[in-house]
Amino acid sequence: MNDATPTTPHAPVLVLGARGTTGRRVAARLREAHHPVRAASRDSEVPFDWHDDTTWEPALTGVERVYLMLPHELPLAPEFVSRAVTAGVRRLVLLSSRAIEEMGDERLMAAERLVRDSGADWTVVRADWFNQNFDEGIFREAVRDGSLALPLGECRQTFVDADDIAAVAAVALTEDGHTGRTYEVTGPEALTFADALAAIGRAADLSVAFHGDPDSYRAAGRAEGRPDKDVEREIDAFAALAAQGDARPTDTVLRLTGHPPKRFATYAKEAATRDAWSDGE
Repeated sequence: MNDATPTTPHAPVLVLGARGTTGRRVAARLREAHHPVRAASRDSEVPFDWHDDTTWEPALTGVERVYLMLPHELPLAPEFVSRAVTAGVRRLVLLSSRAIEEMGDERLMAAERLVRDSGADWTVVRADWFNQNFDEGIFREAVRDGSLALPLGECRQTFVDADDIAAVAAVALTEDGHTGRTYEVTGPEALTFADALAAIGRAADLSVAFHGDPDSYRAAGRAEGRPDKDVEREIDAFAALAAQGDARPTDTVLRLTGHPPKRFATYAKEAATRDAWSDGE
């Protein structure tokens, strides 16, 4: 592994999940920096479907760098990694997550192993909770409904903005010096979920209660019709995360991009300005 810049200057960078929270931002940053991009997803101009391996080769042909983002709960197929390297891919940047060992996330641990053992230059981007979970993702409806249950109590998290994750990924894809590195990507401060919801409340004139105990999480799971065994497994994983104590901010965003990471209150104000939690969204 020599961390050399790919030798074909006009080879496109393949961005998987290009319509997703980070993928579309990675693609935008690369284009802004005048890097050719092949944006791939199931319904994009370049179709890519993890469940249809006939879409893999057309997406990979002529590519030397790949932003590798896995859909929720989907494992990384070893066959994709081997085909990518055979096709000429020389650099893989994988989006992973913080504390996967503590939470027992076998899916992402296996993906990291595959990337590290691929024979290509690799970088792993381990991001903390996305700010955008609150307005684009899994917590949006809870915010709109005024109540979020998550069994993390007062444990502080280093919420990070998807724009900052994308900026780090773009650097790892296009600049030298990042081979064999695992980057912990965080926001600039450690907040409880109650703190984060309070910031959203101030910005958007909302009242959102936080319930950080396991019983509330169980009740929410039952209301959603989720299997008890899945809910209990998640409670155990969150307990393991909370046992690690408060997360600590890193300097990764500033060090790699030259700009400080976005504060959560700034994100909340920007999202509120877009009416992110209004009925029209």
